[in-house]
Amino acid sequence: MMPNRLHAQPCTSEQAPQRNLHRALATAVTAVLMATTLAACGGGGYTPTAVSQSDRRELPASFTTRAAINYSPYRTSRNESELGREVITPANVLQDLRLIRATGIGSIRLFSSRAFGRTVLEVIRDNGLDLKVQLGTYPNPITGPAAEADNIAELDAGIALANAFPDIVVTVSVGNETMVEWSTHKVAVADMARYLRKVRSAIRQPVTTNDNWLFWASVPPAIAETVDYAAVHVYPFLDTFYNPTAYDWRQKAVPEAQRAKAMMDATLAEAKSQFERGRQGLVNLNLGSIPMVIGETGWAAVDTPGGPTLAFRAHPVNQKMYFDALQVWATEGRRDVQGPKAIFLFQAFDEPWKQGDDGWGLFNARREARYAVQPLGTCGVTWTCEAGSYSAADAVKWVAPTLNPAVTASRYTLFADTLTAGEQRASGLRWDPFALTGHRESNVGAASPDGGLHFEVTPNPVDFGWGLFQYSAAGVTENLSNFAGGRLNFQVRSDGYPGKIEVGISTDTEDRDVQEAFLQIAPGEYGYCNSNSWCEVSIPVSAFLAANPKLDLRYVNFRFIVADRFSFTGKPLNLTGLPAIRIDGLHWSR
Repeated sequence: MMPNRLHAQPCTSEQAPQRNLHRALATAVTAVLMATTLAACGGGGYTPTAVSQSDRRELPASFTTRAAINYSPYRTSRNESELGREVITPANVLQDLRLIRATGIGSIRLFSSRAFGRTVLEVIRDNGLDLKVQLGTYPNPITGPAAEADNIAELDAGIALANAFPDIVVTVSVGNETMVEWSTHKVAVADMARYLRKVRSAIRQPVTTNDNWLFWASVPPAIAETVDYAAVHVYPFLDTFYNPTAYDWRQKAVPEAQRAKAMMDATLAEAKSQFERGRQGLVNLNLGSIPMVIGETGWAAVDTPGGPTLAFRAHPVNQKMYFDALQVWATEGRRDVQGPKAIFLFQAFDEPWKQGDDGWGLFNARREARYAVQPLGTCGVTWTCEAGSYSAADAVKWVAPTLNPAVTASRYTLFADTLTAGEQRASGLRWDPFALTGHRESNVGAASPDGGLHFEVTPNPVDFGWGLFQYSAAGVTENLSNFAGGRLNFQVRSDGYPGKIEVGISTDTEDRDVQEAFLQIAPGEYGYCNSNSWCEVSIPVSAFLAANPKLDLRYVNFRFIVADRFSFTGKPLNLTGLPAIRIDGLHWSR
């Protein structure tokens, strides 16, 4: 998978922001200071000795015989900046855990110790719930002594909880996707090995680190020789977005009536292949006998706007098909020495703060049971069920795109008051933000050359930036192939907006492999200005095609995107206080 995979990072107020790019390593001076600090933090747990095969701690039966799931209790946070202010109540946690138990799941994985670990463990203990826990500790990249101290505080919290709840905490994990090549919050291998030894020396439970199969496939000896078991993440479903050729998920050769099942069978085969490739990394170090678990895998029930485009894949029925297949694989794995000793599904509940990367839960954010688990209880008795009636025939699968007739008008208008002779007006479109971008129609302030209403965009950025797009939520594309030699035009008034903005479009393709192209535009380019006056922007469509030759103008869905992803426009992350941008007269011209 690619570096901007988002779902697996359980950001809290004590952790790096979800979409932060990999921060730069400390300077040489800071490195010297860090070395001094780390030496002072020595003592128990830092001795660089490997765990011998005979000393590895055995996974308890209470861990290897239960269905398992990843759990976070966040309900109301709308973005990562709000997580630290959300109040996690024992009553809400108790409701969550009872719903999890009602599915038959008996193990949960927690990502962090300080954020809510104690609350969850106390609820389990005080209510006599039959649940076991893989406790997580969540170190972040070491950028200096303060970051190191914060990591040690997180590890110490995990150690304290593991020792205080030894009958509930059956294993402990240090880190979450912190070493795989595309990680945006890398922890150096030597530091992770040191952290693993620190935790392992202070508790009695087996210890691991959770990471993607790609990391385990070439796992460094410093890690493999320190863990008691390997927690491997496999996401063939999500990989089809970042690498559409990773395996044949489309199954075009299979008749359409059988294609959904063929896709799910191929996906499970790929998950098993990824798991085995992870095992091979251990075998290469003569450590093939180390037990392995699936630390994360899952299937989204919803193709959430603003996230990875997962059409023809994300659906409640497909989620159930994968969930059911995992239960079979888990049973097989317990019998097979080489199989996964546990499979932790991602995840228990939707979490709205994840925005475009939400929709993976067996329960939605309202705690309504999705189709995948509804048969395990009774709607209205065991739980409230999510609306919708499905059967196996409703599973989604790849289908060829519908090619609509090419627009022959000389102008294709998206937003304008002035009528133009011979134009075609777009219909059936909607505006959706990613991040917290505000948007409304307005007539406040100086009128644009188009007159009447204009479109006011309020950035409200999160850590990585902001954006807004106009598209067909139903996936209906427009054939704008006649505009390949034309231009995308709009009027804009930017009241001193700093630096560059981004303008983009996105298309489907024959393979249903969505392609996008963004241009970073500075004042003076294509007519753009930020001088508190209206100016005319006109961008050749050829510029988008040059930015991404895979665009297919026969299948345009995102007709217009305006954004500012700070890492692409050269702004610092977490920038706030950005002024509004006003847009009018938005149209394609031939």
